[in-house]
Amino acid sequence: MPFALMLMLSLIAFVAVFFIFFKRPMYEIMALSLLGIVAVTGQWSSFFDYLIFPANSSLFFTIFAFLALAAIFDATHAVSKIVNILLALVGKFSGGAGYVALAASAFMASLSGTGPGNVAASGVFTIPLMKKSGFTPHLAATTEMSASMLGNVIPPAGIIFLTFGIYDAFAPGNLTLGSWLIASYLIGLWFILQRILTLMILCKIENVKPIPKEDIPSFRESFRDGWHALLLPVFIFIPLLLSALPDHILIGRLGVDGAGYFSKSVMMFTPGIAAAYAILISKKGDTTFGITEIMTILRSALPNIVPVAATIYLAYSLSQAFLGMGANDEIQSWFVSLDLSVGALVIILPLFFCILGMVLPGSAQVAILGGSMISVFGALGGDPLQLAIMLPAMTGAMEGMTPPLALGLFVAMGIAKSDFIMTCKLALVWIASHLLMTMILVAGILPIIFL
Repeated sequence: MPFALMLMLSLIAFVAVFFIFFKRPMYEIMALSLLGIVAVTGQWSSFFDYLIFPANSSLFFTIFAFLALAAIFDATHAVSKIVNILLALVGKFSGGAGYVALAASAFMASLSGTGPGNVAASGVFTIPLMKKSGFTPHLAATTEMSASMLGNVIPPAGIIFLTFGIYDAFAPGNLTLGSWLIASYLIGLWFILQRILTLMILCKIENVKPIPKEDIPSFRESFRDGWHALLLPVFIFIPLLLSALPDHILIGRLGVDGAGYFSKSVMMFTPGIAAAYAILISKKGDTTFGITEIMTILRSALPNIVPVAATIYLAYSLSQAFLGMGANDEIQSWFVSLDLSVGALVIILPLFFCILGMVLPGSAQVAILGGSMISVFGALGGDPLQLAIMLPAMTGAMEGMTPPLALGLFVAMGIAKSDFIMTCKLALVWIASHLLMTMILVAGILPIIFL
């Protein structure tokens, strides 16, 4: 076994012990991991280069901006207006509360970038609603868990930006960030469809009823109060589509350097434009948001934003340290010597990351193993971009569903007051269907735009 792989396995054990048993925050563990790798490999001369590297990229500042956008959305109640419209549309169908939970929780989790946190925030609303409409406690808990953990699959979750940074280091300039994000949205849609299909089957088995009529809001009133909020996705998607225009169009109009700067600038301005619109439509209601109120919102959000941003920043630095020691080449050579087929990797890698998700957060998995696995998949005949774009689904989405690190599952279980054994058994159904969809997408059976 190569030294680089043994070092990675040791680091995985180190992160798991400090995270699970010592309960240290992940940004602290990432910082200690970076110091440890540099010390063991004797890369002290490059330490500050690794530490500064994320600050030289617009990627990190884009992550921070989107985290701030989530705080604005939460304070302006823009998403709750969309939820009411969805509730009015699908509440009358069998299992309608579950479909509302899937849509609302997935969207909110994508903005917050934290599945377990979103279970707590959205679950207090969606889980009682599902139980009232006939969901068993364990079905309500696992539905909310499954929806919320999509936050690490749908942009602008931080792990998606982290994975892009690692892939861009592997294949510089091969894909723009805008194209990457649009492809990630399509992946998210495939997983939403997978969860809808799973929920339909489970609702049929459990004989779930529609939401009581008295709990379904009027569509006319909901639409009148919230139609402005339905335009929010437009202010996010249009800039992404512009930044993802084919290279020859952008270069023809702006030149090579201009095209690169344009894509980065669009990504930086998108959160600000969406936040400005959310504030604008909120002023039509009872609450007004001036400079003082906005500053208060952002100040109160910092305790949630900074730890996530710091974790992503240090994980990005850690991945550079692995590149600096030549870990990717060493591990790639070892894996290639095993002569595994691409088909075998399509099955093995999602299962491997699923097991790691039992003890290791997704950002740590991507930082430690992301670059190496991308290289290995490419060297053995697979499409490295196909695997890279799927890493968030294999890592971040699974960490909150697979015990003992299943924070998303445990939070939902606590809100639903569901039985531990029955909830864990049903969670296996959601985990298995997620793994199956992951393998299908990694194999390229279903299309992903721009790939």
